[in-house]
Formats: sequence, C-alpha cells, structure tokens
Amino acid sequence: MANGNIPSSVQGSIGGKRFFLVGIGGSGMMPLATILRGRGALVDGSDRGLDQGRVPAKFDALRARGIGLFAQDGSGVTSAEQIVVASAAVEDSVADIVAADRLGCARASRADLLSSLFNQSRLPIGVAGTSGKSTVTGMIGWILHATGRDPTVMNGAVMKNFARPDAAFASALVGAGEAFVSEVDESDGSIAHYRPRIAVLNNVSLDHKGLDELRRLFAGFIAGAETAIVNLDNDEAAALARALPKERLATFGLDRDADFAAHAIVEAPFSVAFDLIAGGGAPIPVRLQVPGRHNVANALAAIAASVAAGVPLADAAQAVTGFTGLRRRFDLVGEAGGVAVIDDFGHNPDKIAATLDTLHAFPGRLLLLFQPHGYGPLKVMRRELVAMFADRLSADDVLVLPDPVYHGGTVAREVGSADIVADVAAAGRVAAHIADRAAAAARLVEMARPADRIVVMGARDDTLGLLAADMLAALAAKG
Repeated sequence: MANGNIPSSVQGSIGGKRFFLVGIGGSGMMPLATILRGRGALVDGSDRGLDQGRVPAKFDALRARGIGLFAQDGSGVTSAEQIVVASAAVEDSVADIVAADRLGCARASRADLLSSLFNQSRLPIGVAGTSGKSTVTGMIGWILHATGRDPTVMNGAVMKNFARPDAAFASALVGAGEAFVSEVDESDGSIAHYRPRIAVLNNVSLDHKGLDELRRLFAGFIAGAETAIVNLDNDEAAALARALPKERLATFGLDRDADFAAHAIVEAPFSVAFDLIAGGGAPIPVRLQVPGRHNVANALAAIAASVAAGVPLADAAQAVTGFTGLRRRFDLVGEAGGVAVIDDFGHNPDKIAATLDTLHAFPGRLLLLFQPHGYGPLKVMRRELVAMFADRLSADDVLVLPDPVYHGGTVAREVGSADIVADVAAAGRVAAHIADRAAAAARLVEMARPADRIVVMGARDDTLGLLAADMLAALAAKG
C-alpha cells in the first residue's frame, strides 16, 4: 500500500484538500475521517461493511458530518486530486485502489497519514501497549478536555463522555488546543513513524507480533520522547524503561514505589476506588466509574501523561473521576431475568484476563462468547490464549467460540476456533466450538440462569455490540 513516505500533498494544512478513505467504517479509519473533516478537508469514502449493510447507524453518522459514501467499486475515486487512504488490510486489487492507480492519485496508508498529523501537532501524546491504550487515550482526552485544554483525540473506540444522540460514534475529538492524543498501533509496525513528546507505554505482551519485535518497536517509541510514562507492573515494559534517563521517565504501578502509585484499592462490580500517591504528597482519593485493577493502572497512566502535559496533579486526579468509559470496554448492556450482559473488546490474553479477573472478584458464573479477531492472530496467540483460559476460567464457567472474524480477502486458516476449544477442553475447562455466531449466542442464552454474567468478547467486528443487545432481548423474552 504505502511505504512509510508521506506524499507532499498530505503534508501541512489539510483544509480544502480532498481525501478518499477506503474502509472508512473501520475503527481506525472512522476517527481519522472525523478529524480530517473537522479540520476542513473534503472527505469521501467506501467500506465493505456499507456494501454488506452492516451497522448502518455508523455510516449515517459519517454522512451527518458531511462525508460522502460510495460503494467499494471504484465509483467514488474520480479525480487525480483525491488523496486515497487505506489501511494495510486493503489489497491492491480492490476497485478503489485500482481506480486510484489509474488516475494517478496520491496514496497514503492510514498509519502514515495519522502519524503525519500527529507529528505536526504542537503537543503529540502517544499511547502504546498491547492492552489498555484505547482506555488510556480516552482518559487523557477527557482530563485535557475537562481542564480546558481543548485537545484533539484519535481513538479506536467510542468515548462515552463525548457521545451524544447526534454523534453516537464519538471515537474522535477535534479541538483547537496544542495536544493531539492518539493511540498508536504496533500491529502493523506503524508505531515506528510516530514522534511523541509524551509517550505512554502500558504493557508489552503477545498479540499480533512476537515479543522480540514488540520489544524493538516499543523501545523505539519511548526512546525519543521528552517524557516516557511506563508501567512498572509489566516486566517487559519495566525492562525497557531501564534504558531511559531518569529525567525523561515517569513510572506508574499498583501497590509499589512508583512516581504515580495506587494504594488501598477497593473494587466494586462497576467501579473501583484507590488512593493516588504521587510527588511525595498526601494520598488523593480517586473513585473511577469503570471497574477493575487494570483500570486503576490505566488511570495512573492517564494522570501521569496529563501532568507531563501541564495539568496540575489534583486537577488531573479530579477530572479522571468523570471518565465514563468506552463503548465495548466492559460495557454493561443491561440485565434481564437476573442475568447481566456485558460487551467487551477483550481479544488477546492480557485483555481477556483483565476482564475475567474483574468479573471473578464477585460471585456468579460466566458464560463467555469469544469471537477471535482473525486467523493470523489466533495462530500467534494459541499457546498463551489457551493457557490464560485454563488459568482464569472457573470450573463452572462456559466458553463458546464461533469461527474467527472474516470479512473477505485471502487469509491462511491454519488455526481455527475448534483448535482453541480442543486445547481448552483438554486443560479441564468447559468449552465448545459453535461455528455460527448466532447459534453460539442462542446456546448461551438458553443456558443462562439468574446470577450468571454473559460476556461477549472480540475485536474487529462492530456487530458484536449488536449481538450483545440481541442476547439481552432474547433473555428478556425468555422471561
């Protein structure tokens, strides 16, 4: 697609320039389209999901912003003046790319364009790590917004604080302030293009790439920052932090001697409280509106980054208590017949483990529907994913896997959901492979009894939230 070089037509002010985004409905493309449009660009796009009729409300939201939508058949790419942008997942054989090449359009990858906008900002704040980066990005964005900094925020998830009836898909915020806060993706290696002044590293663990490559990518990311915010609770991240000069490092951790530390953590089903210790001062009580010890760590990272950006510590600590969470991150869809339905983005071992730990802090059986986010990641994570389920599932929990996400294109299917289920069952946990997702959901609804928690987990599929809502409705009908 793109080779890491930004076309000159993309650099500098984007006001008035014409962009065409291929795959505009994706979690990384939709907020980018919002930011481009908010800065005065003319934006059009196409998406396979639009052609297939998936999540029409999302595309209605794009149209409401003045963004033109076309079928992914080349009909929207009509002028050499258009800058055609696509993610690495879009193949050169897609009709829009063929049309762009025929017309001689400037082309850029999503990652190249985003990193260019990020690097040109006055205060680029990048959030990286295998898990938690969307939440930390949202928390930093909310703190800066609540304290009057008017940031621009690029997120891969809908931020509930900024969602409104007329802007339900608020995965981006376009502000006039200095800060540009963005989550930074390591899965395609594009993290190497970002030049943050403030770099947050949540954790380093297996997901899309092997650990050796992840270490190299994350080390490079924090090496050039004026301030690196690093999680001491993650051994891999802590090891990378040791290579940095102390004056350019701020650490965070739970119940340990870190620059930003949390003590006296008290969990509740949908919130968590702790004492913030930082700067040698007295403890500052904080109560978050999102649950789990992992969100305490996320809040510490966000507070530390905000302080590095000039927000007074007390103001940052107060502001983070107003953060209401992200859609599809431990998102309580509702309760029916005594059964709670939770929608969650968990898709790698660390993310899923954090959600299971949060749920197991309170009584009730877990009925999990986990849709793997691709055949490639499933092959990479197989051993660690199985070990996590074997360790974290209770004896009476039930795990059901439909087949992985697949929206077309070429992909090797060497490891599938049936392989994971066989391994988890061999480890003594209750697991089943039901290839069809609707049938898998129906099985769990049928099994559910009062005090159970149904959890829908997975990434790269916007319809999972709709599935969770359908399951809630089925529970209510079951009655």
